[in-house]
Amino acid sequence: MSNLTPVILCGGSGTRLWPLSREHHPKQFLSLGGDGQSMLQNTARRLQGVHSAIVQTSPVLVCNADHRFLAAQQLQEQGITDAKLVLEPAGKNTAPALTLAALVAEADAVLLAMPADHVMTRPEELHRAVEAAWPLASEGAMVTFGIVADRPETGYGYIQKGAAAGHGAFGIQTFAEKPSLEVAEHYLRSGQYLWNSGLFMVRADQWLKAMAVLQPTMLQACEQAMAQSSRDLDFIRPDADMFASCPSDSIDYAVMEKLPVRPELGVPACVIPLDAGWSDLGAWDALWDVLPRDEQGNAGSGETLAIDTRNSLLFSESRLIATVGLDNVVIVETADAVLVADKARTQDVKKVVAELKAQNRSMASAHRKVHRPWGWYDSIDSGSRFQVKRIVVNPGAQLSLQMHHHRAEHWIVVKGTAQVTKGEETFLLGENESTFIPLGHVHRLSNPGKLPLEIIEVQSGAYLGEDDIVRIQSDY
Repeated sequence: MSNLTPVILCGGSGTRLWPLSREHHPKQFLSLGGDGQSMLQNTARRLQGVHSAIVQTSPVLVCNADHRFLAAQQLQEQGITDAKLVLEPAGKNTAPALTLAALVAEADAVLLAMPADHVMTRPEELHRAVEAAWPLASEGAMVTFGIVADRPETGYGYIQKGAAAGHGAFGIQTFAEKPSLEVAEHYLRSGQYLWNSGLFMVRADQWLKAMAVLQPTMLQACEQAMAQSSRDLDFIRPDADMFASCPSDSIDYAVMEKLPVRPELGVPACVIPLDAGWSDLGAWDALWDVLPRDEQGNAGSGETLAIDTRNSLLFSESRLIATVGLDNVVIVETADAVLVADKARTQDVKKVVAELKAQNRSMASAHRKVHRPWGWYDSIDSGSRFQVKRIVVNPGAQLSLQMHHHRAEHWIVVKGTAQVTKGEETFLLGENESTFIPLGHVHRLSNPGKLPLEIIEVQSGAYLGEDDIVRIQSDY
């Protein structure tokens, strides 16, 4: 009997949700729905409540190697400690990601591929659709889930339903690219078209069989990368050199769209309509669509004050946003950037990120608050020859043993207990105690306690860049 294996596709950079989403901390790791849970965490819990007759295994998560500790920590916070985390050496789109997952899973496992950056406000509807798709996928079909359209959306691809295929599913007549508004209005009126959700259910061996015929080069690269893979803590690392030759393509283009015209493969393709309050949160206007709104049509998060303001999204991370006399705008505030945009132009936010990258500005890819495997730091002030950081170290974690050529550091313990290595000596510091690390001294900061350690670090010197770190020994 097949088991259901959730496959969480955790790639993507979410550039259209800048400044909240950054390359090093993209949208799937953010809490955007007001429930305190990240999009990844909500995805990981999304199948809770599916019929008990469908036995679920631990999930397979495929993500960028740079995000591995962030992903693992967020899963552990949900009590998921047995996930298989596959680290892509490079982003190659969703088809190679699903192939790596299929090679890790049991051969007869039914895979449910779910992007980690989607929202579903009615998960019980997803459960019904999954239960309907289960017998079809178990018998060898590849099932996608088409979102019941409620507006003429030009930002999504569409699926045209074919003949009924049983269990509430339909054959697939055609796939359609993102349409013009006129075409999208025709699709909506016809009632025959569904939005392409990016959700797929297929047995692992059936996926690999289809790949062998339709994408043999991609399959070979993935197989070779997994054959030479290594394990590091809880992570599975496909070989980077082998994976580098893998073509990049999506599940749709690589396989799904080809199945309806290749019946000889023995992998029937079908679609199940899904009306689950779905959104891919591709841009800020999509977040406005799914958040609760007040009588003036405003959605907000954080400290906001809207006067004579309508149909707007106000998202504050650290300061008050006050507006007067605005309509149909998006304002997003973070510690180091503020975005103000016409809500009808939020798709163009990616142009801001492109320009910042062209100017080599760090805020294109990183927040002021930077997450690390051991915890995080926030650069709270800086000037000529000095920088001040707030550093939090997780219980039992430690930074690398290191030294700097161009700066000295002062450490002040604000909370918890610090274990300090400085040259040949190792000692403990309690709250309100401090130490000085001279330029060129080998040092390490550790947290031996059971509570987070918080320190203030004052750096001083001629050069304060992050590349002035000589790592002598590191756990990561």
